[in-house]
Amino acid sequence: MALREPEVITDRDQMRRWSRTMRAQGKTVGLVPTMGYLHQGHISLVTEARKHTHFIVVSIYVNPGQFSPSEDLSTYPSDFNGDLQKLMAVPGGVDVVFRPQNLYDYGVSGSGNNRNCERGGVVSCVEERGLVHETWVRVERLEKGMCGKSRPVFFRGVATVVTKLFNIVEPDVAVFGKKDYQQWRIVQRMVRDLDFSIKVIGSDIVRDHDGLAMSSRNVHLSSDQRQKALLINRSLSRAKSAAENGQANCSALRDSVIQAIHEVGGKIDYAEIVGQESLEAVEEVKSPVVFCVAAWFGNVRLIDNMEINP
Repeated sequence: MALREPEVITDRDQMRRWSRTMRAQGKTVGLVPTMGYLHQGHISLVTEARKHTHFIVVSIYVNPGQFSPSEDLSTYPSDFNGDLQKLMAVPGGVDVVFRPQNLYDYGVSGSGNNRNCERGGVVSCVEERGLVHETWVRVERLEKGMCGKSRPVFFRGVATVVTKLFNIVEPDVAVFGKKDYQQWRIVQRMVRDLDFSIKVIGSDIVRDHDGLAMSSRNVHLSSDQRQKALLINRSLSRAKSAAENGQANCSALRDSVIQAIHEVGGKIDYAEIVGQESLEAVEEVKSPVVFCVAAWFGNVRLIDNMEINP
């Protein structure tokens, strides 16, 4: 059976017209936002979206608003043709790939200047050239902890570009991976607070055969770093088992994971046990929590988490 190639749309107005045409026919539209370089984790999001809607839009956009000047946007991996091939192989197919070229107004003329801004991120353009794109969406409390501590502009960039994608695609359903747990909860809260008529679904983490959570950044790990990084999932699994068997003290659970990762040379960014919806730190595991970890192995920052339901 021939594979069905999705329609590729780059224009915002055309994308909006397509969605409105489908919905006028009584059909539902699902959106899976990605930054490309797709792996099986992304494909699982598409498969989940297929369960809930008639048509699927996958957006591919490396969002410069998520990168600070100290983070190198230009090194983010990209393989658009490979992405299309993977999406064509999804059972049921993908209807549209939305690939906008730029979702921000940098306030500079000429494509060369725009490319320079994209390499440095939106924040660098704000600092160097003065702000023209000046409207940002923030989920103030949920964005402060965990990833928000070391990446202070990240969730502002996420919330803003997801809002723009929602306004352009106008989906009925949007699917996000639970690997980016804080991001998923922030989008859920944003949708609730701003009255978007969109159901936001969190899809379970997809792991490779060795247990490492799938990530586009895994390609940058050396074989030795990858082996060491397996301690994230293994130590989280042990902590989950201990908590479900009565170890309620969060400090003890955190220390066990931090020590395991340090012993193999990993550098902890954070290891936090927080409420699944509030994302507020807890001292004892008495209700559903999620244990979230971010750690560096070499120059690669990995995140992972595990829900614990005592």
